[in-house]
Amino acid sequence: MSRQGVARVYTKARRHPWVLGKLGDWTVWFGPYTPAQLVLLGGGAFALIKMYALWSWAGPVPVVLWIASVWSVRGAQIAGQNPFTALLGVLVLLARHPAGRVGGRIARDRRPSHLRCRFTLTPVVGKAPAVAPTAAPLPVVAAAGSGLSRLLAGAGQGAV
Repeated sequence: MSRQGVARVYTKARRHPWVLGKLGDWTVWFGPYTPAQLVLLGGGAFALIKMYALWSWAGPVPVVLWIASVWSVRGAQIAGQNPFTALLGVLVLLARHPAGRVGGRIARDRRPSHLRCRFTLTPVVGKAPAVAPTAAPLPVVAAAGSGLSRLLAGAGQGAV
């Protein structure tokens, strides 16, 4: 059978498989819960209990806002990722070396080094120059290549 033309559709539960809907035989109320919801549920409960003296004058409003925020985080995504993966990516970005890595090691600039080579200019005896000089000195040939020798040979004639 040809696999061409086969479409697959994955639900959010398939793309985000870690959800809490059951604890043993007990089904969690209003579940299943995503990891972001569980963190907000536990952290929010801890914060509300510890700061009761600050929000007690507002009545049940902070508790209702906490429950509404837990519900609203249900399908939260940051750039197509769940909030924990996005937060982990930010932490990894902040923790890595600013220069990056090459081959698993921190990339560093090489120490400056001096050029350690020599050029020897020798006159060529018995060869006709590339350009017919009008009372120019002997043509000069550079060991590095013919382009430099033509440049130096023409320099005595006023042509560059």
